[in-house]
Amino acid sequence: MGIQDIIQGKKQWRAHTARVRALPPDYQIVYKEIQKYFFKVGPLDLADGPLLPGLVDFFEEGVAADKGVLELIGTDVAAFCDGLIKDSPTYADVHQESCGGKPGTAV
Repeated sequence: MGIQDIIQGKKQWRAHTARVRALPPDYQIVYKEIQKYFFKVGPLDLADGPLLPGLVDFFEEGVAADKGVLELIGTDVAAFCDGLIKDSPTYADVHQESCGGKPGTAV
C-alpha cells in the first residue's frame, strides 16, 4: 500500500463520515452503535468492503422515505447486524479455525 492509497482511503473515509453526519440524530446514533458492533465482531471485509457505505445508502433512503430508523432495522440492533454479516467470515472465525475448531463451536 503506497502513500497515494492511504491518502485516497482517508479521503473516502472523510466523505463517508460526512454522509453519516448529514443523517438525522436518531440515525446517527444507531449507525454509531452498528459501527461499534461491527468493530467488535470484526467482519474481514469491513475496512474496504461495501458494508458501511451500503448501510449509509440504506439509511439515506429511509430518511428520504420519511421513516424512522427503528422502522427500517427493528428494535434489536445486534440481530440486524448479525443478519447483515451472517455469511461473512469474521476475525473470530479465523481465530477459531487457527485453534483447530470449526467456526461457531467451542474448543
